[in-house]
Amino acid sequence: MKRSESRESAFLILFESLFKDEPITDLIILAKESRNFKTDSFTVKLVKGVSEKISEIDALIQKKSISWSIDRLSKVVLVALRLAIYEMLFEEKIPISVSINEAVELTKKYSTQEDAAFLNGILGVVAKELEGK
Repeated sequence: MKRSESRESAFLILFESLFKDEPITDLIILAKESRNFKTDSFTVKLVKGVSEKISEIDALIQKKSISWSIDRLSKVVLVALRLAIYEMLFEEKIPISVSINEAVELTKKYSTQEDAAFLNGILGVVAKELEGK
């Protein structure tokens, strides 16, 4: 599986988790069994990583999305932000630009160009802060 496919699978599982009150590991298993959903170790790592670090990630999203509360963000943007920020913070071997580009592409696919531009702006601010450290 290509990394972009793994990210998309992780994105879809994380998106589903917004609407189902089930443990994330159960959602991964159900996705594989019920829909013949493709996952690999990278998909699982991303889903579990985002789930474990969600408070820290959401605090950063809230801080950087000036005048927008997390509740006002589209669900697609929220999940793409969570996934990209997790990678940017905790996956050191993945270039920040790759994480941003993948999140923008997912947002374009599942939402609108405007949402993709908004997401790109927030991730750009996060990237500048991380590169300054």
